[in-house]
Amino acid sequence: MTMALLGQDQSGQESASGDTAWAVLEAANELGDTDTVDACRRVIDANLRGDPPATSDMAVVVAFFG
Repeated sequence: MTMALLGQDQSGQESASGDTAWAVLEAANELGDTDTVDACRRVIDANLRGDPPATSDMAVVVAFFG
């Protein structure tokens, strides 16, 4: 999943990246990981606007559980 989210066109991945960001946001919030929380919020905001999330933010999100 990590490479799929980072390496593919985001057009079909927006809801998957948003779902992942929400799950990571909850866990990072519980742990007080503010950098990851901020990256998750930017990914979620981009998805709500219909824009692709920044690759750097997605790298933080998918690396959280990795």
